[in-house]
Amino acid sequence: MSKKAAKHHKKASVYFTQAALHHGEAAKNHEAGNHERAAHHNEIAHAHVIDAREQVQEARKAYTKDHGKK
Repeated sequence: MSKKAAKHHKKASVYFTQAALHHGEAAKNHEAGNHERAAHHNEIAHAHVIDAREQVQEARKAYTKDHGKK
């Protein structure tokens, strides 16, 4: 795998981890009845997932460029 693709996978991993943490906070807040705060954490988590998916797409592009048809 190219170094560029690996870099994007690592960034995606960080974003997915951040999303998971915010989903955990959203769950805690829902359980406590803090629905506005839960929604806030859900929106942040969703943004991290979007960023992660963009990094996954960039990794795919880098891989294809390095290993695609010649």
